[in-house]
Amino acid sequence: MAPKKAEPKMNEKSSSGKGKKKKWSKGKVKEKLANLVLFDKITYEKLFSDVPKQRLITPSIISEKLKVNGSLARKAIRELFAKGLIKDILIHKQQSIYTRATNV
Repeated sequence: MAPKKAEPKMNEKSSSGKGKKKKWSKGKVKEKLANLVLFDKITYEKLFSDVPKQRLITPSIISEKLKVNGSLARKAIRELFAKGLIKDILIHKQQSIYTRATNV
């Protein structure tokens, strides 16, 4: 028997069935919010006109609707509560829930 000729070895990556190497996706990028850190006059007036009429009032809802910072929304809720425009349902360390004050 004659000695077998060695076939040139191909690169293992290119010989696999997949073809090109997988590119990793960059992932979904969430848009950065540009919320206010201080109240301007229009937003402050909207706070006192719209928010006390809502049934469910939380810092996250105020932050989304008025486009303000979360800490500013918490301070606004404390001010509304102190003036008697809203009443508390649940106050917890992480989340506080309020509702409109009804005159009975």
